[in-house]
Amino acid sequence: MNPHPAYPAPAAAFSLSAPVRLWEDGFAADPHAYYAALRAQGPVGWAELAPGVPAYVVTDRRAALDLLHDSDTWSHDPRPWEATVAADSPILGMMRWRPNALFADGDAHIRYRRTLLDAFDLVEPHDLRERVHRAVDILVGRFGPAGRADLVTEFARPLMALVFNNLFGLPDSESGRLNDSLGQMMEGGEQAVQGEAEYGRYVLELVAAKSAQRGDDLTSRLLDHPAGLTPEEVTWQVFLTLGAGHEPTANLVSNALSRILGNPAYYSTLTSGSRPVADAVAEVLRYETPLSNYGIHFARESLSFHGVWIQAAVPVVVSYGAIGHFAEHRFAGAHHPHDASHLSWSAGNHGCPVKQHTLLIATEAIERLTQWLPDLDPTTERGRLTWRPGPFHRSLTSLPVRFTPRTPDQPGERA
Repeated sequence: MNPHPAYPAPAAAFSLSAPVRLWEDGFAADPHAYYAALRAQGPVGWAELAPGVPAYVVTDRRAALDLLHDSDTWSHDPRPWEATVAADSPILGMMRWRPNALFADGDAHIRYRRTLLDAFDLVEPHDLRERVHRAVDILVGRFGPAGRADLVTEFARPLMALVFNNLFGLPDSESGRLNDSLGQMMEGGEQAVQGEAEYGRYVLELVAAKSAQRGDDLTSRLLDHPAGLTPEEVTWQVFLTLGAGHEPTANLVSNALSRILGNPAYYSTLTSGSRPVADAVAEVLRYETPLSNYGIHFARESLSFHGVWIQAAVPVVVSYGAIGHFAEHRFAGAHHPHDASHLSWSAGNHGCPVKQHTLLIATEAIERLTQWLPDLDPTTERGRLTWRPGPFHRSLTSLPVRFTPRTPDQPGERA
């Protein structure tokens, strides 16, 4: 008997003996068929993250939690795997070892994570809210008079570049570099190496500028933290947190907006205030998480895990996207709106350290935008929207809308 009768059957093109190729364009267009093919293999499937680069993919919630909470069995250090991968592999930008909180275990991880928690704890919610409002106002000032916009390329992505560029201490003029380089690195393919290099230059210049002259920003706080991080360690914490802040949060905003605007009944309840934006954000985190396949681990020794023999030095990826997809079919929207049982923040010692900041940025961005432009009307049906390629994310290429033209300096029209 099929234990999951609501799950779609794997596409005919997939073979249980061959890896499911998450790098294909088809994965971006229809990830659910790929997740079904992985799930047909059991709680842990066999996939490729790039041509010739295999990985195990965990699609079962229980198996994911077992992995995420067991730091004795699993490591985040990719260096044994890295030695087996071509130097020009397009996914190395997202997976290569760096001395930061993501790729560290034990005491090193505790030390790095503590510096990030302490730095972000000094960002007051009201201050973060003002930074988001300022960025939204800048962007609406650019496209508002036109009556049309792409809420991915003209709003969500440049918004996060403005916010995080500001938080880490560089002027608005540098935000375009951050946006473009991270986008290239996340997508993989031929442009990933170039994107990683440009993003690296951006971070090095940022840390050099703050080393020369401190400011009221996260980079300066990391440089001055009592843990005594070296300039190199600070560079790699910034490299991690800027990327982890910008890309997933931009995708969270655009994915939430696409769900809101694609459902007129949903949109009317949000704009009237009877249903909070936080509900839409939680729905995306649960069912269409922006960082769909990551949480990368490596077995310290080869072992049997949920019926699969896991080889050391082969990545084990947690598919938050697959887990959310199967939960959506199983519960058919039965979750309470404020249910936070999804795994988008990961879990265990490496769970997201700044999820409250992320939620505030995303909800404030959407609320501010819909205050300025309450009649946003998508010009493309949600089912016809296209998605950026890449094995790691769920990210729209565009979200075109129209609205009544206006500018943020129009008086008396926004509460």
